Amino acid sequence: MEQDVESPVTIRQPKLPKQAREDLPKQLVDKEQGKRKIQRYVRKDGKCNVHHGNVRETYRYLTDIFTTLVDLKWRFNLFIFVLVYTVTWLFFGFMWWLIAYIRGDLEHIGDNQWTPCVNNLNGFVSAFLFSIETETTIGYGYRVITDKCPEGIVLLLVQSVLGSIVNAFMVGCMFVKISQPKKRAETLVFSTNAVISMRDGRLCLMFRVGDLRNSHIVEASIRAKLIKSKQTKEGEFIPLNQTDMNVGYDTGDDRLFLVSPLIICHEINQHSPFWEISKAHLAKEELEIVVILEGMVEATGMTCQARSSYVTSEIKWGYRFTPVLTLEDGFYEVDYNSFHEVYETNTPTCSARELSEMTARASLPLTWSVASKLNQQAALDEQTERNGDITAVTQGTSGFSGRLEKHVQ
Repeated sequence: MEQDVESPVTIRQPKLPKQAREDLPKQLVDKEQGKRKIQRYVRKDGKCNVHHGNVRETYRYLTDIFTTLVDLKWRFNLFIFVLVYTVTWLFFGFMWWLIAYIRGDLEHIGDNQWTPCVNNLNGFVSAFLFSIETETTIGYGYRVITDKCPEGIVLLLVQSVLGSIVNAFMVGCMFVKISQPKKRAETLVFSTNAVISMRDGRLCLMFRVGDLRNSHIVEASIRAKLIKSKQTKEGEFIPLNQTDMNVGYDTGDDRLFLVSPLIICHEINQHSPFWEISKAHLAKEELEIVVILEGMVEATGMTCQARSSYVTSEIKWGYRFTPVLTLEDGFYEVDYNSFHEVYETNTPTCSARELSEMTARASLPLTWSVASKLNQQAALDEQTERNGDITAVTQGTSGFSGRLEKHVQ
């Protein structure tokens, strides 16, 4: 007997693009925004928070097998390293055993009248050991190839050449992975927060970088990008659009001499993406600032790159960085305990555009104002109109007098 049973089915809301959420009810949008968390594009440790999915052309990774092996994690790299050598030794050990088996050397073990291909090779284990001795050029001297075995000589040449190639490839891979400058970036630190405050009369966004090692980064340079989704005038939605932020490219301030911690400054002007953003507007924005520090490691000469990012909640408006450099007896000392510390300072809460307009109005003469200027323009127009009327009356009177004189004559 069949019965209608109501099953608890949960209907999941489909994921909609950002521009389509405007059509949703306001309560649903507010509920979704309350649950939404800020998703980083680049994490604080510099790792990119992007995963590649549905990659069908996986053969492209094999075309650059060296880079693929270097990019693998250490456990997989060590596993492949051991596996390649073990498989190579087993393969050539099997080939030495096969030659001995085909020639009948295994049937004449201990026969002094028989000249084997390899002396003292009496099974697969001894063939495997001889393969290891040949490829690693150990040469214990107990197992030796004879000159009565041409196929063994050819196999010896092949194993020697292929063994050298395997050694060069695997050892080179391990050397590059060990000497990668990624760990050098661990000693390049960025401030936890970025700040916005006044500097030389202009509103600036600043963050601090430092190097913990005594060996310096050569030819260090800094870049910054604003990651923010945008919608074009044509309605196209561009997720995670990247916009360059000028941190001194025009003046050369982006090239650093990173001996002590430096404060990197981005001047908020009409070319800055923060030109129209105020303190209240910043709290509502969904943006991320990615900072990239590049340079060469002084010890190895390899290029090193360190990355970090700042989301909206990590940008403090109206703060400055605490000084960390002090002059001691004959040297300068850096106090890294205060590296991330900031202190509050008086800063306008308006946008840089509004601040620029107020500054421009304040620099004008006190007698000048928009109302007075309009009154002057109106008075000038009225005076011009009156002059025109007087001229017309004068011209009319002159014409009448001329006609009267002509009539009298």
